[in-house]
Amino acid sequence: MAALWPNDAHGCLCLTFDNLGEAAEIELGATREEEAGDHFTATEVVPGLLDHLAEHNLPATFFVEGLNAKLYPNTLKTIDAAGHEVAYHAWRHEDWGSLSGEDQAANLERGIAAFHELGIEISGLRPPGGALGDGGTTVIREAGLRYCSPAGAGAGVEADPATGAEAGPADGNKAIVLLPFQWRHVDATSLLPPLAPIRKQMTGSPNPLDPAAFVDYIGSEIDRLRTDGGFLTIVLHLYLVHQWLGEKSLAHILNKLSTPQVDGDLWIAPMRNVAEHVLESPDAFVGGASLDTTTWT
Repeated sequence: MAALWPNDAHGCLCLTFDNLGEAAEIELGATREEEAGDHFTATEVVPGLLDHLAEHNLPATFFVEGLNAKLYPNTLKTIDAAGHEVAYHAWRHEDWGSLSGEDQAANLERGIAAFHELGIEISGLRPPGGALGDGGTTVIREAGLRYCSPAGAGAGVEADPATGAEAGPADGNKAIVLLPFQWRHVDATSLLPPLAPIRKQMTGSPNPLDPAAFVDYIGSEIDRLRTDGGFLTIVLHLYLVHQWLGEKSLAHILNKLSTPQVDGDLWIAPMRNVAEHVLESPDAFVGGASLDTTTWT
């Protein structure tokens, strides 16, 4: 049986970071756009994080809101220049699942254009809230993206309905790769009240987790991936890296990831690279992903 991942790796892992700046706060009405432009995630967290990622030779995907193309263009360019992926997380963190398909399409068009003006081409979307909503993968496909990362599990590919083919970009088809995240691999799950049932699945208790408990759990999941194979996405929020997780716990996660990468147990890659790999061998990934309707809202 042919190996599913490059270099005969047992499993594939994507390290991802969500949110940047005040976009989500503006969406919630907690901040006005004219007051934005000096957020700690852009001025402190990202520069330090890029240094840590370079030290550990780890690639990452940053899912950021489109408004940041206006508020923090240099931050986005710096992330891109460091070799990491910049991907889309709605215009200002709108609850994606509650938008109409038409509004989703307009949101994508606006964001893709804003990033394009910076010289950054977007390959994928992570819908805030985790749900694809009315537009499903159709609006993502029509926007020209190659993948999406909703809540769910596994890694799969959805055929282009116009051709019925799960072909790659070179074939001119518009198959969409599904690279879901599981809520138990998200830092915010440790804290948010609506996700208490997920915490109970993780630890046997619905009580909030402290950073050490979350890091321990993620470490055990990385070990499981190294042994059992599959696909796993770690989701860390930039504001929680600063306000909750902390430097020490972040270092534990990065140190843990560095070892299997060197050993060859895991293929750690930006999501766009994983999507390209899936599209090169689509038959191996048909039906490989499932979606989860659980949301933090």
